[in-house]
Amino acid sequence: MENVELIAATTFGLEALAADELKELGYPDQTVEDGKVTFRADLEAICRTNLWLRTADRVRLKIGEFPAVTFDELFEQTKVLPWSDWLPENARFPVEGKSVKSTLFSVPDCQAIVKKAIVESLKGRYRRDWFSEDGPLYKIEVAILKDIATLTIDTTGPGLHKRGYRTLIGDAPLKETLAAAMVMLARWHHDIALIDPCCGSGTIPIEAALMGLNLAPGLNRTFVSEDWPNIPQTLWQKTRQTAREEANFQRELFIIGTDIDPKVLRVARQNVEAAGLSELIHFQASPLANLSSSKKYGKIICNPPYGERMGERKAVEALYQEMGRVFSKLDTWSFYVLTSHPRFEELFGRKASKKRKLYNGNIKVDYYQFYGPRPPRR
Repeated sequence: MENVELIAATTFGLEALAADELKELGYPDQTVEDGKVTFRADLEAICRTNLWLRTADRVRLKIGEFPAVTFDELFEQTKVLPWSDWLPENARFPVEGKSVKSTLFSVPDCQAIVKKAIVESLKGRYRRDWFSEDGPLYKIEVAILKDIATLTIDTTGPGLHKRGYRTLIGDAPLKETLAAAMVMLARWHHDIALIDPCCGSGTIPIEAALMGLNLAPGLNRTFVSEDWPNIPQTLWQKTRQTAREEANFQRELFIIGTDIDPKVLRVARQNVEAAGLSELIHFQASPLANLSSSKKYGKIICNPPYGERMGERKAVEALYQEMGRVFSKLDTWSFYVLTSHPRFEELFGRKASKKRKLYNGNIKVDYYQFYGPRPPRR
């Protein structure tokens, strides 16, 4: 059981970033598919990936995968999987499910079959007919895609975007995982100035600061698999201690978040305080028109309003036109803007150097990247 197969589940479009993160963590044996990265690693990887992954939604333990077009096939092949290697006698094991383009399309029926098969498997191992299910939680998922069933156990609990610092949320929250992806795609580093002129509750500046200090994003939260007897507490303690030692609080960061709404900035400041980064990020209430910087080079990374609601589009389009005028004054900076508006480049007044399709929740968006000149090498 020292070698395990894990799945880092992601939002569509972030798979390559999660794969790069896994390689950085030392897990190159991987397969990248839509919405997930499957990789092989040791037991410690459950601890490390949950603590360190910035762009993945959760980490699942893969128990088995097989073709299934009948309920008998689903039952029998689920039953022979090594459930007792992971589930103790008192395990709580609810079963969730999904089915896409498969013969077995009834998700409730698939869930019931899998649950029954696991119970039968555990009966053989523990020599009993009834299980109390009052112990550690092992949330099981049966995912059937094109008649291939994949059985996994969630090791994370609440999604990895829940870092623990966002106690208060603004009207249109940006997921922490997507904010981290925006910073990564902008290739921002701790010695580069960063401004978010539409910062809202401060998610982009906070995620950048966590990266800048090399702070593990999951350091201040817990994970469901911490209660599993299969993973020694000493392993979790060692992994957390190593993460603390790898943080670099000596780095100086230049990160500014501005917003026109003082109320939302109060939320941002409370979130930053909860993250322990109050001294490293500066927030100020300021209209976009006042944006300026004494820094010669830097990056603007922002998630402005999209104008999705009725009556907002004209105001948003005026905002994009103003962004084009204001940003152009910082002619040696690079700009990175996330929006779903199809005419953004036209309104901004400039064609992006590159754009990338992503998803912000259920909204299909583009990440527009405008490259400035390279700073001189130090």
